[in-house]
Amino acid sequence: MSSSRIPVGFKGLGTCVPDRVLTNYDLEKMVDTSDDWITIRTGIRERRILASDQSNSDLATEAARSALTDAGLQVDDLDLIICCTFTPDHPLPATACIVQKKLGMRKPVPAFDLEAACSGFIYGCSVGASFIQNGVYRHVLVVGSEALSRWTDYKDRNTCVLFGDGAGAAILSRVDEGHGLLGQRLGADGSGKDLLMIPAGGSTQPVTCETVEELSPFIRMNGNEVYKFATRIIPAVIEEALEETGMAPDDLDLIIPHQANVRILEVAARKLGVPMSRFVVNIEKFGNTSAATVPLAMMDARTDKRIVDGTTFALVAFGGGLTYGASIWRW
Repeated sequence: MSSSRIPVGFKGLGTCVPDRVLTNYDLEKMVDTSDDWITIRTGIRERRILASDQSNSDLATEAARSALTDAGLQVDDLDLIICCTFTPDHPLPATACIVQKKLGMRKPVPAFDLEAACSGFIYGCSVGASFIQNGVYRHVLVVGSEALSRWTDYKDRNTCVLFGDGAGAAILSRVDEGHGLLGQRLGADGSGKDLLMIPAGGSTQPVTCETVEELSPFIRMNGNEVYKFATRIIPAVIEEALEETGMAPDDLDLIIPHQANVRILEVAARKLGVPMSRFVVNIEKFGNTSAATVPLAMMDARTDKRIVDGTTFALVAFGGGLTYGASIWRW
């Protein structure tokens, strides 16, 4: 990182998940699967599901309020809102604008959505940090929030066992020199766009009676190919982000990854030469909540006092697109 830039880091964290728990045993009654099959292959035991009267923005707003409290800030201290999601309340307007309204902001600060699938929170933090590093803004709210249950086909056992709903928020602000963001690397491989996607709902394939009957407005995934991509890219992009810092994987106290599949994380740990004990894993509780997984895992690590003053950690994710990214931080 350039020494002339303002150091930026996390000032506050907050999370919100729905009350309803959908267990593997519940899914056994809905689709041809079993608790053993899901747990062995993914590490997931349960996930949270929105109530019928809840929306993505409800979760995002509550996570944002918690992050503001944690940071000791008021809502009108914010200068920018970034909502990272691919499951918005509506195609238009941006969910970030709805969050701004629900927070009761009096300032007309900019608010926009960022769609990088499961890599969204890391992309969002990179964008938010840039505004602070360059002196444009002081406090930026980045929310990773998803309502994946609304886009999940509960007849497809290959995908419905994976996804849950949740939100995690962070306040980015100026921090002391030597702390905060130390290095990062973002990337995308558009040649894999068909491996993880929602076929219908956009301009290429609008929602019609026919597409609904074909279940095209739901998540579709080539699990084997996504697995191969993830096990290759996670260790590679962490090492690329570390190059900017002069550190090696063993210098990291923690690695906080996207929670897609615990088997992916085990392979990544072996390739990096880092013990799994340094990985933060909470997939058994929440499943894959896309852009929310990383901030949810960060909060768990902080609650468990695995993140304290001086902790050096990596955030890493991959997602549809195919997008990927890693960033190195010191608390």
